[in-house]
Amino acid sequence: MGRRSDALRHGQSPDRLQETDAGLESPESSLDLAHHPAERRRRRPMSVENPAPLHPVSLGDGATPGQFRVDLATDAWWWSPETYRLHGFEPGEVVPTTSLVLAHKHPEDRDRVRDLLERARVDGEPFSSLHRIMDARGAERVLVLVGHGRRDRDTGRLVELMGSFVDVTVAVRDRAERQAERDIAAAARSRGPIEQAKGVVAAALGVGTEQAFGLLKRVSNDRNVRLRELARRVVEEGTAPSPDRARRVVSLLR
Repeated sequence: MGRRSDALRHGQSPDRLQETDAGLESPESSLDLAHHPAERRRRRPMSVENPAPLHPVSLGDGATPGQFRVDLATDAWWWSPETYRLHGFEPGEVVPTTSLVLAHKHPEDRDRVRDLLERARVDGEPFSSLHRIMDARGAERVLVLVGHGRRDRDTGRLVELMGSFVDVTVAVRDRAERQAERDIAAAARSRGPIEQAKGVVAAALGVGTEQAFGLLKRVSNDRNVRLRELARRVVEEGTAPSPDRARRVVSLLR
């Protein structure tokens, strides 16, 4: 672990030590072979001797994955160039630390991520989080964090956390926009019949639209019927091909 700690402190990628560190598997190499049948047979459940490789989250266009590692003995972090850029920095511009990582979390998400990392430092179990960050330029991003612990092959001691950040800002924004469009359309559909019903009641009773709306709300409350449903019935009766449409509407409101 000593050479790995030195590499982390000097900003070197720990992947350079892979050939002499039998307990560590590069996330990149595991990704290439993850779906090969022979590779699936070779893999064993996660254990001290065989830590499960990390599979970055699969997302659509616009997702930018970044890798990280944390030496638990020294609390030294290593970031891939992509992770620096996700946080708004150029590679090597800052020294990543736990404090820096947490400082960039959105204030409403910071405590949750802090608790997640603290638990992972204790048990080394796989962990994940969807949370917001504020990058160095002040832009808000939404990241998926996935990771797990790595244990020393000989002692079984938890020595490192490793994982990925994936930028899902575009995907989350697009989903939010689609949901907003659905909400607006639903609101329009809901309000449409009510507006029509106000006109029908106003015409049937010879009153203003505000008085008609007040009557619809009162009847809705008195009968414990949703206003939209009452409005639908009023419009249905008020537009029926019948000479006594007005009487039918009035009878609905009695």
